[in-house]
This record gives sequence, structure tokens and C-alpha cells, in this order.
Amino acid sequence: MTSEPRDPPQFYLTSPAPCPYLPGKEERKVFTHLVGRRAAGLNDALTHSGFRRSQTIAYRPACDHCKACVSVRILCEEFTPGRTQKRILARNADLSTTMGSAQADAEQFALFRAYLDSRHADGGMADMAMLDYAMMIEDSHVDTRLASYRLPSANGHGALVATCLTDVLEDGLSMVYSFYDPSELQRSLGAYMILEHIARARALGLPHLYLGYWVEGSKKMGYKAQYMPQERLGTDGWKRVG
Repeated sequence: MTSEPRDPPQFYLTSPAPCPYLPGKEERKVFTHLVGRRAAGLNDALTHSGFRRSQTIAYRPACDHCKACVSVRILCEEFTPGRTQKRILARNADLSTTMGSAQADAEQFALFRAYLDSRHADGGMADMAMLDYAMMIEDSHVDTRLASYRLPSANGHGALVATCLTDVLEDGLSMVYSFYDPSELQRSLGAYMILEHIARARALGLPHLYLGYWVEGSKKMGYKAQYMPQERLGTDGWKRVG
């Protein structure tokens, strides 16, 4: 029986591009491929080091003269929702939630398109077609699940209002990408998905929920500071905040 080669992963550096978070800045990323039987273990190790996953690519910022992107993970066992977060939980208590295999379908894609057209019409994903969406959801060599949130219905299969692509790691859950119905703003579905994932990680005995990057001064990323206590990754490792 032949074994998979043990060669170390190869890392690559992107060319400079406009930063999506801080005006006037440029970003660069270092990335590697997540493929084969070693993908899951490598994804765990790289996530602990501040990388994020997109399909079969793991990446992290490698910007010249800027360290604004800070990896954040919530300490799920110690988290207690605040007053506003309790209201969000109560407001969405009627939703049914399933966590299943990462498989794309037309219903998800319609919700995804409505979300993009409403919130990110000029973003880098604006031109994604169904095939692109299916690759984003299904092209993974790690343990990836899809959380679906539905409105109540007499037949038990209400309208899909939110979805989150989630990786299961050895020490937590990682929210890869989420989207929701833009007409249901009163539900605060983005926040609800985070709160539901915190509870899910705790139920699974997993200590962390990885939220990706927090960028001080960026309105797009400011919401991540609302979930305390959390740890942020710096040059000396993960440090507790809150």
C-alpha cells in the first residue's frame, strides 16, 4: 500500500490589490492548497495560525506595513448573550435549523443572489452564477457542513431565510461564509447565526467559534467585537479580550 507524500505544503504570495476593508490601503495574501487526505489536519493547523478557507485554498493577509486584520475566535463555553443578543435569540426562536452536508441547490442560490444584490452588488462575488456558487459550497476536502435556517411552516419545510457554510475543526467551528434574506432585517439573521453557532459549538464540546478577521476601524468587521469573551491572534499567540 502506498502512502500519501509527506512533502510540506507550498505557500504562494498574491500581488497587491485594493484593500476591501480600509480605504487607500493595499492587501496581499499568502495562500496554499487544501487537498487530499492531509487537508483536514492542515486546515486545523492553519486556522490556529490565522488562516481562512475558501474552497480548496487556505489564505491569510500578508500585507506590507499593515497588521490590521486580526483573527478572532469566541470562547464559547464562557459566552453569555447580552440584552440585545437575547432579544435576537427570542426573535428567531421560531426558526428551524438543520446542519447537513455541504450540497448546493437552486433554493440556496436564489437566496444567495438576493443577498448579494442587496448587500454586495459591487463586490467581487457579484457576478457569481449557479456553478460558481456550487463550487464555493461543495469544493472542500475538509469536514464542511451547511446550516440552514427556515421560517415556521405547517408542512415543516418553511422558506429558507439564512444559510451558513461551516467547517468543523478539532477545537471549534469556523464560519466560512453566511448569507440571509435581506427582506428579514428585523430578525438580525447575521447575528443570530453567530449566536446559534456558539450554542452549537458548546453542545458539541468545542471551545471555539472562529469568525475570521476583525479589522479595527472597519464598519464591515466591527460587529465581531460584540461577542465576548474572545481571543485575538497576535505576534505572541492568542490573547484573551473581554
